[in-house]
Amino acid sequence: MTMEMHVNGRQRALPARPHVNLLDYLRGLGLTGAKEGCAEGECGACAVLVARPGADGDGATWTALNSCLPASVALAGQEVITAEGLGSPQALHPVQREMAERGGSQCGYCTPGFVCSMAAEFYRPDRTPVDEGQEPQEEHGPNGFDLHALSGNLCRCTGYRPIRDAAYALEGPSADDPLAGRCAAPAPGPVVTDASDDSGRYVRPSSLTEVLELLAGDPTAVPVAGATDHGVEVNLRGRRDRLVVGIDRLAELRRLEVGDDVVEIGAALTLTEVEQRLGGRVPLLDALVPQFASRLIRNAATLGGNLGTASPIGDAAPVLLALDASLVLAHADGEREVALADYFTGYRETVRRPGELIRAVRVPLPTASVTAFHKIAKRRFDDISSVAVAFALDLGPADDGAQVVRRARIGLGGVAAVPLRALATEQALEGRPWTEETVGHAAEVLRGEGTPLSDQRASAAYRSAMLGNALRRLWAESQDPGPTTAGGGAGR
Repeated sequence: MTMEMHVNGRQRALPARPHVNLLDYLRGLGLTGAKEGCAEGECGACAVLVARPGADGDGATWTALNSCLPASVALAGQEVITAEGLGSPQALHPVQREMAERGGSQCGYCTPGFVCSMAAEFYRPDRTPVDEGQEPQEEHGPNGFDLHALSGNLCRCTGYRPIRDAAYALEGPSADDPLAGRCAAPAPGPVVTDASDDSGRYVRPSSLTEVLELLAGDPTAVPVAGATDHGVEVNLRGRRDRLVVGIDRLAELRRLEVGDDVVEIGAALTLTEVEQRLGGRVPLLDALVPQFASRLIRNAATLGGNLGTASPIGDAAPVLLALDASLVLAHADGEREVALADYFTGYRETVRRPGELIRAVRVPLPTASVTAFHKIAKRRFDDISSVAVAFALDLGPADDGAQVVRRARIGLGGVAAVPLRALATEQALEGRPWTEETVGHAAEVLRGEGTPLSDQRASAAYRSAMLGNALRRLWAESQDPGPTTAGGGAGR
């Protein structure tokens, strides 16, 4: 079939090569600004802009993505802008101009990726300058620029101060900015795709029914959404699947519905979209998102993909376990609902049967009154966790006026072959007063949960110690009437 992609304002033919990533395709066109640095979505040197639907469903928004991860055919019919498409040496884009004037580029290898991530923030529709006399939020500039937009971009020679200075110097787009004007029109919809060569086949069906029929007919078929995990396997380990099924733009997997007693989150919504659409309704998910990889990754990664890989160190699982979440598993023969606590059966193994797909995640409402997500890692952001602990506690008054733990749910990651609930610790808390003495006893129980191992990220002893300390930290934060922090403080 004939396929095209809209690149920097021009229609370009798209070869039917299912395992060629977007970065290699663009560089093959001579657009060599985007670079391969890590080939796993960690450095951002390959960042480009893609037109995606706006947060309210109308218009488009320029979204920064790692081009090294998705297959090029997965973006058939889409609009892509590279650093070359933003400006030229004769007419620099405002982001490019500020980077040049403030010394934000030295060797230049990472610069095009930085420029594209900065441009996505430059065009963010709700970016507003701070009113005169008010202090900017932490890691936000006086112009409203959120530095977390650059959390997935690495620079090894310039240093970040001049890059930050360039970001904070940006004003809003001009009235005649063509890329800003483009956002008034809808983003391109998904294009039904069927591309194959000797290495395999990529198919993007038009409906969930067709996807489930494909999965039922070929047990080796691999469903792929954001490709933040699958793309790494293709790039670094030479993975070549016989059949890849694109599911990231399926309408049936992209709904978010809030009812009186449950929130249902479509498995193919990106983490960025989940955060935007929930609007703070689930504080524990709000604590998770800023610590989940980088903005570049969150713009593509999905809850369905994170749970589908069944990694014991995936950040979403501990949070969803603490929330008592369940999964809706779809098959050509029908659907079933499985509690997430019963979903994992072994290292990267689950109860999913051949042909089954995660359609949605269900979170019961209301959520607990005290919640927190503690991610222990070597870097503050964009790192793999050594230990991840999610807490959801309901407190209630006792006869003497003290607080009692009515219900406790604690999810753990990185301390066993599977994400798990800390059942013994939950039992040690429930029905007992929320006091330092209770917490001290339960913290010792929590230290013994799971079967932590020693590896390059942390020793088993360190992991156990961090489990106990996490509960003590929760207690301390619960006594502070201040608001929940982005790092996962206790919410009351």
